[in-house]
Amino acid sequence: MSFEIALSGLNAASNFLSVTSNNIANANSSGFKSSRAEFGDVFAAGSQGVGSGVQLSTVRQNFNQGSVEFTQRSLDLAISGEGFFMLSDKGDSVFTRAGQFGVDADGYVSNALGQRVQAYPPLSGGGFNTGGLIDLRLSSSINPPVASSEVSMGVNLPANATPPIVSPFDPANANTFNNSTSTTVYDSLGASHTATYYFVKGAADGDWEVAMTIDGNLAGPPSPVTFDSQGQITTPATGTVTMPAVTPGNGADPIALNLNFENTTQFGDTFAVNALNPDGSSAGRLKGIEIDQSGVVFVRFTNGNSDALGKLAIANFPSPEGLEQLGNNTWRASFGSGEAVRGEANTSSYGLIQAGALEASNVDLTEELVSMITAQRAFQANAQVISTMDQVTQSIINIR
Repeated sequence: MSFEIALSGLNAASNFLSVTSNNIANANSSGFKSSRAEFGDVFAAGSQGVGSGVQLSTVRQNFNQGSVEFTQRSLDLAISGEGFFMLSDKGDSVFTRAGQFGVDADGYVSNALGQRVQAYPPLSGGGFNTGGLIDLRLSSSINPPVASSEVSMGVNLPANATPPIVSPFDPANANTFNNSTSTTVYDSLGASHTATYYFVKGAADGDWEVAMTIDGNLAGPPSPVTFDSQGQITTPATGTVTMPAVTPGNGADPIALNLNFENTTQFGDTFAVNALNPDGSSAGRLKGIEIDQSGVVFVRFTNGNSDALGKLAIANFPSPEGLEQLGNNTWRASFGSGEAVRGEANTSSYGLIQAGALEASNVDLTEELVSMITAQRAFQANAQVISTMDQVTQSIINIR
């Protein structure tokens, strides 16, 4: 009987050492979660209080947070807190804490095994559809141009200005206008053009006219603008002057601009341009990707535009310790873990996303080395029991 008991002890020590060895081997595996072997005694019925050895009860996973190490790589992601990244493995859901992601040949964000990162799709009106999932994919490397249509004018026109000494207005003659300023605008093909705005003081107090040229081509006659005694615009009532369109001559659509004067004043100060903000942009090339703490994925373009591609889907489980290990630091749901509960990062029940960082293994090497010594001593002790029982058996055989 003692042989069997000691043999079970050897097996237990071997299992203990195997679990410890696996932890030590994965001390540098990002997102790895350590395990521990748990044992229980074996007690046979009718054994009169003598145990029958030991057996492995379970190997329990430890999902404590690992340290976050910064890499400065935009697609290295770490979850600080609860939750798992959701991945699609040819339609099957798997989960991971290892955020070492890249972009495959088709533009999908995935891990080294080709398992694609799951995200909530954006809604046209803003926000994200948390009821659906998509494979996260980087958009085209070209962001199409947007034609300029409005310029926000934050200008102060001097209240003490006098009408020009020469009329009518001529953009080539500085004596026919009081002040001017310029911005860059874009046509429907993304080509840039210089729009110049001219301000001409009228005869009556508060009366002005505004004219515009695009690349030197005049956009119709000047349009009237009127201010009250408080220096605020009164005409047009909407605060917006619609300028006649100018055809750029490169095959693009005519450029028609609305000049928004809501932030323009007429005070007793010098002419000043406080803000001059045209909309529109040229075509842009993919510049980079950014992911915020709530998991929103933005792509940035060289023209200054950005697109939200989606929001990373995060999942948690009633009992993470019950997850089934698949290797490569991935898991899938099991009866023991319960069904995945999807959520959003940086909320009360889910951790925040740290981009440019990875979660390190939560293995404590000092603890594992102590466990290794403990397993070694247990193995030696049980081996000594077998050796002792062998000697006892030999002594019995030698009795005459």
